[in-house]
Amino acid sequence: MTDTASTKRSAPRGRIDKRVAILDAAFTVFARRGYEQAGVQEIAEVAGVAKPTVYNHLSDKENLFRHAIEAAADAVMADNLAVVDRMRDAGDDLHAAMEDVAYRMLRICCDERSRALRRLAFAQLNRFPDVIEVVHRRTSGRLAEGLADRLARLCLSGHLRPCDPTQAAEQFLALLTGPMETRSQLGSRKVSAAETRAVAAAAVDTFLRAYRATPVDPS
Repeated sequence: MTDTASTKRSAPRGRIDKRVAILDAAFTVFARRGYEQAGVQEIAEVAGVAKPTVYNHLSDKENLFRHAIEAAADAVMADNLAVVDRMRDAGDDLHAAMEDVAYRMLRICCDERSRALRRLAFAQLNRFPDVIEVVHRRTSGRLAEGLADRLARLCLSGHLRPCDPTQAAEQFLALLTGPMETRSQLGSRKVSAAETRAVAAAAVDTFLRAYRATPVDPS
C-alpha cells in the first residue's frame, strides 16, 4: 500500500477521533465551568487541539454545547444498555440477577458524568429549553425501552407473570430512581455503596412481589 493511500484511509478516522476528543473535552469544561464561563480556548487545550480546529468541527460554542451534551447522554445510555443486557440470561436466581442489574444502573445514575449531565441540562433550561428533552430521550427513554424488552423476554420465559412490559419497566425504574433521588438529595450528596445496594435490593423485592410468575401447583 502506498503512503498516499494509507493517508487517505487514516484521515477520516483521525477526524472522527479528533471530534470525539473535542466533545469529551467540551463536556468536561462545561461541567467544570458552566456554559457561560466555559471558553473554547480551554476546551481546545483539554482536547489537545488548536482552537481553530474546534470551530472547524463544531462551528460555535452553542453547537459545541449541544453536541457535547448529546455525546455524554449517548455514553451514559451505552453503559446502561450494557448493564440491562446482563438480564438476557437471568439464570436460576432471578432475584440476584435483577438486583445486580439494579445496583449497576444506580451506580451509573449516580456517577459524576450522569450527575454533571443532569446539572448542565437543568442549569441551561432557559437558554436551551430543548436540551432536557434531548437528554431524557437519549437516556431515560432508551433505557426504559431496553428494560421493557428484557422484561418481555422474562415474561415469555415464564420468569415473570404476563404483563405490559413498558409499564413494568417504568415502575421498576421508579422504584430505583425515586428513593435514590431522596437519598442523594437530588444529586447533591454522594450515596454510599451500601445505601445503593439497599435501594437496589428493596426495588427488586417490591417489583418481584408484584410481577414474579406464580409457581404452578404440581398437584
